[in-house]
Amino acid sequence: MDGAAELLFYVNGRKVIEKNVNPETMLLPYLRKKLRLTGTKYGCGGGGCGACTVMISRYNPITKRIERIAKCHGTQCGFCTPGMVMSIYTLLRNHPEPTLSQLTEALGGNLCRCTGYRPIIDACKTFCKTSGCCQGKENEVCCLDQGINGLPEFEEGNETSHKLFSEEEFLPLDPTQELIFPPELVTMAEKQPQRTRIFGGDRMTWISPVTLKELLEAKVKYPQAPVVMGNTSVGPDVKFKGIFHPVVISPDSIEEMSIVNYTDNGLTLGAALSLAQVKDILAKVIRKLPEEKTQTFHALWKHLGTLAGAQIRNMSSLGGHIVSRHLDSDLNPLLAVGNCTLNLQSKEGKRQIPLNEQFLKKCPSASLKPEEILISVNIPYSRKWEFVSAFRQAQRQQNALAMVNSGMRVFFGEGDGVIRELAIAYGGVGPTTICAKNSCQELIGRPWNEEMLDAACRLILDEVSLPGSAPGGRVEFRRTLIISFLFKFYLKVSQILKMRDPARYPSLADKHASALEDLHSRHPWITLKYQNANPKQLPQDPIGHPVMHLSGIKHATGEAVYCDDMPAVDRELFLTFVTSSRAHAKIVSIDLSEALSLPGVVDIVTEEHLHGVNSFCLLTKPEKLLSTDEVFCVGQLVCAVIADSEVQAKRAAQRVKIIYRDLEPLILTIEEAIQHKSFFEQEKKLEYGNVDEAFKMVDQVLEGEIHLGGQEHFYMETQSMLVVPKGEDQEMDVYVSTQYPKYIQDIVAWILKIPANKVMCHVKRVGGAFGGKVIKTGIMAAITAFAANVVEMGLLKMENAYKFPNLRCRAWACRTNLPSNTALRGFGFPQTGLITESCIMEVAAKCGLSPEKVRTINMYKEIDQTPYRQEIDAKNLIQCWKECMAMSSYALRRTAVEKFNSENYWKKKGLAVVPLKYPVGTGSLAMGQAAALVHIYLDGSVLVTHGGIEMGQGVHTVASRELRMPLSNIHLRGTSTETIPNANISGGSVVADLNGLAVKDACQTLLKRLEPIISKNPGGTWKDWAQAAFDESISLSATGYFRGYESNMNWETGEGHPFEYFVYGAACSEVEIDCLTGAHKNIRTDIVMDVGYSINPALDIGQIEGAFIQGMGLYTIEELNYSPQGVLYSRGPSQYKIPAICDVPAELHISFLPPSQNSNTLYSSKGLGESGMFLGCSVFFAIHDAINAARQERGLSGPLKLNSPLTPEKIRMACEDKFTEMIPRDEPGSYVPWSVPI
Repeated sequence: MDGAAELLFYVNGRKVIEKNVNPETMLLPYLRKKLRLTGTKYGCGGGGCGACTVMISRYNPITKRIERIAKCHGTQCGFCTPGMVMSIYTLLRNHPEPTLSQLTEALGGNLCRCTGYRPIIDACKTFCKTSGCCQGKENEVCCLDQGINGLPEFEEGNETSHKLFSEEEFLPLDPTQELIFPPELVTMAEKQPQRTRIFGGDRMTWISPVTLKELLEAKVKYPQAPVVMGNTSVGPDVKFKGIFHPVVISPDSIEEMSIVNYTDNGLTLGAALSLAQVKDILAKVIRKLPEEKTQTFHALWKHLGTLAGAQIRNMSSLGGHIVSRHLDSDLNPLLAVGNCTLNLQSKEGKRQIPLNEQFLKKCPSASLKPEEILISVNIPYSRKWEFVSAFRQAQRQQNALAMVNSGMRVFFGEGDGVIRELAIAYGGVGPTTICAKNSCQELIGRPWNEEMLDAACRLILDEVSLPGSAPGGRVEFRRTLIISFLFKFYLKVSQILKMRDPARYPSLADKHASALEDLHSRHPWITLKYQNANPKQLPQDPIGHPVMHLSGIKHATGEAVYCDDMPAVDRELFLTFVTSSRAHAKIVSIDLSEALSLPGVVDIVTEEHLHGVNSFCLLTKPEKLLSTDEVFCVGQLVCAVIADSEVQAKRAAQRVKIIYRDLEPLILTIEEAIQHKSFFEQEKKLEYGNVDEAFKMVDQVLEGEIHLGGQEHFYMETQSMLVVPKGEDQEMDVYVSTQYPKYIQDIVAWILKIPANKVMCHVKRVGGAFGGKVIKTGIMAAITAFAANVVEMGLLKMENAYKFPNLRCRAWACRTNLPSNTALRGFGFPQTGLITESCIMEVAAKCGLSPEKVRTINMYKEIDQTPYRQEIDAKNLIQCWKECMAMSSYALRRTAVEKFNSENYWKKKGLAVVPLKYPVGTGSLAMGQAAALVHIYLDGSVLVTHGGIEMGQGVHTVASRELRMPLSNIHLRGTSTETIPNANISGGSVVADLNGLAVKDACQTLLKRLEPIISKNPGGTWKDWAQAAFDESISLSATGYFRGYESNMNWETGEGHPFEYFVYGAACSEVEIDCLTGAHKNIRTDIVMDVGYSINPALDIGQIEGAFIQGMGLYTIEELNYSPQGVLYSRGPSQYKIPAICDVPAELHISFLPPSQNSNTLYSSKGLGESGMFLGCSVFFAIHDAINAARQERGLSGPLKLNSPLTPEKIRMACEDKFTEMIPRDEPGSYVPWSVPI
């Protein structure tokens, strides 16, 4: 076999030749570390978030396409933006005039935690001729003229605006300017002799044959070598599971494996075709052939639309998907029931095997032999009386592994409705795809009727059994899906039979028709309303205008530098932590010898190294940096490996051997903490009025509880830092992604036993944070610095928008054997607010009133007092509530929802509206201060630095207004303890308030100094004024300082003034649920917010949208799963699902109240970073409303107890019916559950 260890390719138009390529090198680190193309971001590292998306071709990093996502305000933290840009750009290169459906599908594999996706969709619409319009395909009437769901009518006027950007500003597109594919590669492909290429590394050999003969020879020589196409199955196993393959065979150039053949019996597809190619091929076949022949094709095509994201589908091969035989494979159940066959070949010859249960179980007699290759797949045409369907249900509707999926096929005798063939297969309910072969055999010969359905359900539940301890959990839900899917199939086939022969077959009952309909689906349609800027302000004054993010263009082009993007420094080392694998245990011994023996390992930092400095106190109690003799949770830091490469550091960390002795008790849940009286400190108590006397006087006393799951921050940029010893005077530079540079400085100085003035902490930007980069970052930074050197708010937010005359709140912090939590957007308000709103729902149900009525009765009215006796003016709260009710047409839509529910048994809609009173404050007087430094240079340019972390707040706009100069003259530096010492945490929605007022103070100081200069030359430029001031020895630098936010709370008396002001709002959401599967769709959300005076409407709207979508995730799909041993299962995007672009409401309408004045804030603005998150619970209560409608129709009148998040599992199991009653139940205690509800 002739080999050549040379690789030639082009990257961004530049020719690259690599000799002696290491086949273990992944593309992402190669681009970032070797070629220094750091615009491609490292997010999850597994292809689940889309941050690492690249296009296999060339692109100009400053194209006219890229600017649009920035100018449409589609970037906040910016970390996900390059991946978004590449997904859009790739689609545009293939489809210059795409539909919005194509664009949103292309972005299905890209996740964003900041924006809420609306501005990204806006950017996409600018490339579409349709801009979201259905082009009359809906009833031949334009969807935008139908008044769907009563779109709010925002009148154009001089005071309000509805667009955040102008399409006239976009540069025109010219496809002829795109660079062509490198001619050299074309010539090589056509003229260079074809030969197998072999790339060998220290441990692995990669073989890439170019002919089928060479491929078969390689497989004989290396029978155990995996055959890899897109590396989407083998790659993750190697990277995340530590599986090693010394030889890999990649037949990506074999012509016979990429065929598309039409035969008399069906379609033959090459095994090397990507899933994206298969989807396109099936779409063409479906259009070309009669419907009766394409049943299987159509079911496959529909499944492929939700399987993974576009990036994975572009790389995954059909053959790889089949041969991997994963238990949750979406295609294998369908291919199995479709009588598909596999064409295999080896040097011994060809053979064909059925894709059946034996193959899927990997039975040796029915599977591939080690030397065989899957060449192609035969998919038969369906027959006239044959029907095929596929079903799946996942935590998220797209780009999520199915919890249960199924393929079903039935074949009848000619027009008699008697089953001649029946095949049903399920994925996600066993170690492999399971075929209900015995049940199907039992049902052959029976007529297709309800008696058959009842028998089928019972037979299948008996055959496809799922133990209570099954991996993946959700056992009762998955059992229910097994027969819910079967019911859907029964109805679908019955409906088609009726259409084909109305005289023979009975009509479906009207109530069953909705089971066959998809959930509400429509391209997102968004309307916005905000107040125009003051027409009297100066032209260059940006305040009140929708100004693009300061780093928007850099985000879009990938030029924005994050911590991990920084150039490597000389003799750079890498540190990887070794963490505990037990939740509560004694460390018996730690063996470092094997890890230290690996090449490239420099040292391992343990507790012994940190003697005397192994703990640090931030608030009240010290926290250990590295565990010494006892661990209290899985993931606790034990030691840290230092090596000369990231790969070697990780390998060495895996070689550290720790022996534990488990300890009791193991406490994972709040209930267990209460049982063991495991608390951190005494209870916090807040009381208002006289609760005991109130209980004596009322007619009803309600009791209840609600469980709220946790939420992962899911910032796209993971924790990262670079520590650089300066080499003299013990100075240390720390580059880190954090919200609290001062804490990093303090803890590093502590652990190194040096003064803080020798530690400089630098933060240019953070790729998402949401409260997750405050404290824990400091612990990691401290240990990293050491290695480099060697070689209370929830209770006060409890009442939300309601005036409780008598209130008693108590709170305990429970100590468990789970990792300690840190703050997340909202700081307890999304949790306590949901508790309060649940109380409202309970009262409404008990009193027979609507929840909206109870909310209105109990809402704050005008001037009032909170339970902690802080004065509140609720005028804007009431206005938000009234405007939201009016804008959403609540009364009309409530009637429409009730009508829909009365006509649809298996689909239900729900409608809910919730108010918001979000308190904004700093928590203490010390936290309510900020500083800034402003320099004016002699060329008239200005440099601004302040103590806050720039996360999209736009503080630089303050300098523009105060100095009366355009934004282009102003540069904002990253935050550094070198320029602004003792800065506070960037969080709590006060970054712009505090730091903006400090910048304002500095600018006013400068302007006051320069007044005499400017008055002498009023027509001069800033360059003239700066030079004149310099000539007169007037300082052109000024510090700014702000203090003044009052914040105090006396817990002894229960009185105080803990908050500076309140953000008011209201949101109304309408959802539709599928009672058979638990799936839901947010049809429409209306939000009205009191934002004071918006400094930048684009950023403020973006903050509200992003927070709302994040809150929607908290309350509906984001679920943390822990094992009974305290191990977190949901550690990445494949297990933990945040909202994707498919989860954006079909309609989203946002309106700001007219500006209100507040002399204590920056230009009367309000901090909006967190408040919108709670409004996501309007979706929770809309689902609650829909479930309640289903239960009432089924005669279930008992109390409805729903916990958060309202996942598909909880929705389905709350909609009790004959199928939930039919499934077997396991006795508690008879099995060990896969996960524990935390």
